[in-house]
Amino acid sequence: MMEVIAAQGGGEGQFLTPMDAVRIVRSCQEIMPIRNIYRPSLCVVVKGAKEIMFGDTALAYREMECLVVSVELPAKGRMVGATPEKPYLGVTVDFDVAMLREVMQQMASPPVPSAANVPCVFIGRVDEPLADCITRLVRLTQTPDAVPVLYPAIMREICYWLLTGPHGGEMAKLALPETNTERVARVIQMLHRKFAETLRVEQLAEVANMSPSSFHHHFKQMTSMTPVQFQKQLRLLEARRLMVTNAANVSEAAFQVGYESASQFSREYTRAFGVAPKRDVMNFRALLAAAARQPGERRAAAGGSGM
Repeated sequence: MMEVIAAQGGGEGQFLTPMDAVRIVRSCQEIMPIRNIYRPSLCVVVKGAKEIMFGDTALAYREMECLVVSVELPAKGRMVGATPEKPYLGVTVDFDVAMLREVMQQMASPPVPSAANVPCVFIGRVDEPLADCITRLVRLTQTPDAVPVLYPAIMREICYWLLTGPHGGEMAKLALPETNTERVARVIQMLHRKFAETLRVEQLAEVANMSPSSFHHHFKQMTSMTPVQFQKQLRLLEARRLMVTNAANVSEAAFQVGYESASQFSREYTRAFGVAPKRDVMNFRALLAAAARQPGERRAAAGGSGM
């Protein structure tokens, strides 16, 4: 793993690999919570500890534990206790839902989807078979020519071990069509595409093929947010990206993401990020500038994928 980091100049941040779905993260400092979009993924802590907060829920996970996210979620994540002497080190693997479904269909005794409507995020232990898969994925970064041949097989193994593990029932919800998880995931995809539009709960419920009351209940249980709160998070994250990377001013960003009032946007932005938009953008640009001054350092862009 350190070979991958060294090959990209060392330092800290997010490091890409020859496999688009696999990323390595290293941090030498305990950072403040950063709000991002977490894709459906497996996030493994190799060294250190991390905390994720989505809605009103906070989850902590440590060395050789993993976070599993089954739908795209806006959330805040932070490394806990990282120092230059004891840096945080982690690996994130994005899920291929089609592969997960294919593996499940080939199993002699596939897991039964859990009946409970629990959040689409959970913490689990990284057992020996799963740890072996992650090790081989990282090792594969040293032989890019082998990736097209060996990578799919390792990913299938990861799907298998997750489906046969203690949380197999939750993973099955992601793989099977017409489960509540899959229905909510469809709505979340729509919210990502149309976050700037005014969408009624009735419209979203129709996409989920549920009654409005049932949809609202299941969505809140799985994401710890109402659909309106979820859409608001998407809007604010996109507005932050526009201000940081596109140099949009507060009013421009507000209107581009669907707000009719710049003052309302500023109030909701401050409530979500803990600081006013202009100050937040200045702070984030200063963070990026500081990172750029350190050779080889990689930082995720504002509003990018969570790790």
